[in-house]
Amino acid sequence: MNSTNTLIFQTGPFIIALSVLSVIATLTFSLITCRRSGWRRSMVLLELLRLGVVALAALLFNQPEWIEEFRPKDKPVVVVLWDDSVSMQTRDVISADLPNGPVKRSDGVLPLTEPEYWDSLAERYEVVLTPFSSAEGESASDLHSPLADALSQHSQLRAVVLASDGDWNAGKPPVDAATRLRLRDIPVFAIPVGSPTRLPDVELVSVDAPTFGVAGKPLQVPITIDSSLPRDFAATAQLKTSSGETIEKQVRVEAMSRSTNSFIWIPAQTGDYTLTVSIPTHAEELILTNNERSVPIAVREEKLRVLVVESYPRWEYRYLRNALSRDPGVQVSCLLFQPGLSKPGGGNADYIKDFPEGLDQLSTYDVVFLGDVGCSAEQLTAEQCRLLKGLVEHQASGLVLMPGWQGRQISLLDTELAILYPVQLDPSQPEGWGSRTPSHFELTEAGRRSLLTKLADTRDENVEVWVNLPGFQWYAPVLKARAGSEVLCVHESASNQYGRLPMLATRTFGAGKVLFMGTDGAWRWRKGVEDKYHYRFWGQVVRWMAYQRNMARGESMRLYYAPDQPQLNQTLTINANVMDNSGEPLAEGEVVARITAPSGKAQTVRFQSAGQEWGAFSGRFTSNEPGKHAVTLSVKQTGALLETSFYVQGELSEKTGQPARVEVLDEIARVSRGNTITIDRADEAIRQLSSLAEPPPTLRRLQLWSSPLVATGMVTMLGVFWVLRKAVGLL
Repeated sequence: MNSTNTLIFQTGPFIIALSVLSVIATLTFSLITCRRSGWRRSMVLLELLRLGVVALAALLFNQPEWIEEFRPKDKPVVVVLWDDSVSMQTRDVISADLPNGPVKRSDGVLPLTEPEYWDSLAERYEVVLTPFSSAEGESASDLHSPLADALSQHSQLRAVVLASDGDWNAGKPPVDAATRLRLRDIPVFAIPVGSPTRLPDVELVSVDAPTFGVAGKPLQVPITIDSSLPRDFAATAQLKTSSGETIEKQVRVEAMSRSTNSFIWIPAQTGDYTLTVSIPTHAEELILTNNERSVPIAVREEKLRVLVVESYPRWEYRYLRNALSRDPGVQVSCLLFQPGLSKPGGGNADYIKDFPEGLDQLSTYDVVFLGDVGCSAEQLTAEQCRLLKGLVEHQASGLVLMPGWQGRQISLLDTELAILYPVQLDPSQPEGWGSRTPSHFELTEAGRRSLLTKLADTRDENVEVWVNLPGFQWYAPVLKARAGSEVLCVHESASNQYGRLPMLATRTFGAGKVLFMGTDGAWRWRKGVEDKYHYRFWGQVVRWMAYQRNMARGESMRLYYAPDQPQLNQTLTINANVMDNSGEPLAEGEVVARITAPSGKAQTVRFQSAGQEWGAFSGRFTSNEPGKHAVTLSVKQTGALLETSFYVQGELSEKTGQPARVEVLDEIARVSRGNTITIDRADEAIRQLSSLAEPPPTLRRLQLWSSPLVATGMVTMLGVFWVLRKAVGLL
């Protein structure tokens, strides 16, 4: 550093003249006083001190400042920041010099990353090239940190060149750093890269395959397609499995919007598969790298345990039992409380004589059907109702409520099962309503989307099937749906002050699911088509309700989570049911899950007890990475291990294919008093940097007139002057 020193005064000529006159007047008075005293030494010293005090006061009255000026010996610094994040892989940089179509944004800024490009500035500036990409630990762009770091790391910073697509999705607002740069008179020259509008493109956004499937059972694979093309078009989407199967489906891609569709795949064998979905490229689209996605899925054998509890073997019960017993993936147990029988039970091997005793027997059931039964001495007890509630809440089992015309389920509203009902029943009309004329279901909007009510492959065909299903002649005394329930079907005509009566409704309770069927006429769906719709519907119900419970299980542990298709940055609730070495639910224990993300980063989740009676434990996990996550569940008390995995849907915050955010870069340049320069005129940045004024020197000002040290000296001189006056006898 080179430095020069200067003393300046802040007052005008009048004050300076007045100060000089006061010093001259004091000098004249002191000379007269000294002559009268015969130039006695003590008087001479006293008057010299007086003159010094007045001269110092006159000097301070003119506000003197001592200025030190520092000029750096080193060259000023220009930092060139260039974006190296994921979004810079978007292929949307178009130029007349690029006859082969758009190139990647990273290729567009490539010349700016070469030191030779900035050689013309080398004589005046030190040019520092600095790439920046993702925020630490994330796949996201942080524009604030590189700007702030440039300011803190370079004391002689003169300007910043920022070449980026402006895709800011992490860290503090970049305008904060731009404000700090402006206060230091450091402009930012922003060079936007990429198209501010989305280029013509067709993107396969998601493939939402379930976590696992069942061999021999249809599996639905929903897909979402996003199009920025100006018109609709038809395409043939294709699903390929790692086993070599290929399924094609005609889809209609809507213009400037998202379209949804789905494949139906029936896996023939168990095992781990990879499903790859692709859509053909359109002649008008410019980005051809986002038309394909792959997801993993596990296919396994299935043996679901179902308990059906009924009072009287009505037609609905008989056909339901047949449907379940003939399903190779279901093991059904039936319990009849038929009035008049000496004891509960039935005549076939799938009948049981008593309600399951103890938690170890009841917890083996994945789904429980409650027919026209109630809480009484001859049927269910209050304790059994409490256990059924716990089975749903803590063991993720499903409960299907199927009331009948005898109205016995009304008594369940006085038990702990009352809170599970998706609908509110009318206790004053326990036997429900019947008519000679058949009534029909009508799908709600939720029912049109639901897999439970999917009786045909396409949405329009499915609606037509439900319209033409044989009607029912009795329905339950439903008043309205409860808050938090999802109504799939309503009565086609019956309504009350709350609207149309819900006939088919579901809700989630604890870890499990509950379904309410408001009629006993589903068996009539077999008319003319045999088991085509009836068996399919109840098979879908059983598998939907047992799906979560059977995500992963071992000999003494079961693990399941919600939602079953977690999205990126979504909090996942992970539940575990743990048994001790004797087979009883583990009341207290140390349950830990080790979750490893696709990048290899591992996180430990410690579970808390959620239901000691049921051996239920719960933990929470939030993933910031998409893809397959490996899970190892361990229990210290039993030494048991359970290994499984789940797949996180979605994309990273930083992704390709999005428009460049030019407005972000414009704001940074405007706030810092810089300029925005297009990428095809990047040479303009060199010209503007060359025309920048020399950086002003660093000044250090010492205001003598307000300095505490000077004030202390003045007070000291006055004190000495007062003492000397007393010493010479003037006081």
